Amino acid sequence: MDTIKLGSRANNPDMDWSQVRETVLMLELSMVQIDTALRDSRSSFEVLSSTFTAMANFLSSQQETLHSLPTTEEGEAMKAGVLETGSHVMSMMHEAIISFQFYDRMGQRLDHVCHSLHSLSQLVADRSKIYSPEEWMNLQDLIRSKYTTPEERDMFDAVVLGVPVEEAINKYVANLQEKAGGDVELF
Repeated sequence: MDTIKLGSRANNPDMDWSQVRETVLMLELSMVQIDTALRDSRSSFEVLSSTFTAMANFLSSQQETLHSLPTTEEGEAMKAGVLETGSHVMSMMHEAIISFQFYDRMGQRLDHVCHSLHSLSQLVADRSKIYSPEEWMNLQDLIRSKYTTPEERDMFDAVVLGVPVEEAINKYVANLQEKAGGDVELF
C-alpha cells in the first residue's frame, strides 16, 4: 500500500507537500474531536440514565406504598395529592427518557460518521485506491450500510445521485414528519 506520509507540512511546504495529506489530516482531526466528545458524554449519559431508572423505580415503589396505606378521610386527600405529584414526576421522567433515547441515537450516528470519515481518509491516503471508481463505490456501499432506516438510505441515495444536500435533507425531514404524523423535530 502506497500511503501518504502523515503530519501537516502546510506551514513549511516542500516538494513532497500534498493537499491530499492535509485533507487526510483534517479528516482524522475531525474524527478525533467527534470520538472524544462521544467518549466524554457517554459516562454522563450512563449516570443520568441509571439515575432516572432508579428514580422511576423509587416513585413506583412509593406509589405502591401509598395505595396500601389505610384509608381515612384526611389521609385520602393527602394520598391523592402525593399520587398526583408522583404521576406528574413519572410523566416528566418518561419525557426525559425519550430524550435520552434521542441522545443515544445521535451518539450512534456520530459513531457511524467517525467510521465513515476514517474509511474516507484511508481511501484518500492510499494512492493505489484514490483514483479507483470501484474503491469509491465500495466506500459508498460501506457508508450506506451504516444507515438503519429507509429514510436515511433514501437521503444517501439522493445525494449520491446528485440531489443537492439541503434538498435531500428537507425531503428526509418531510418523510419523517409524514411517517410520524408531523411530530418530528430536528435540532
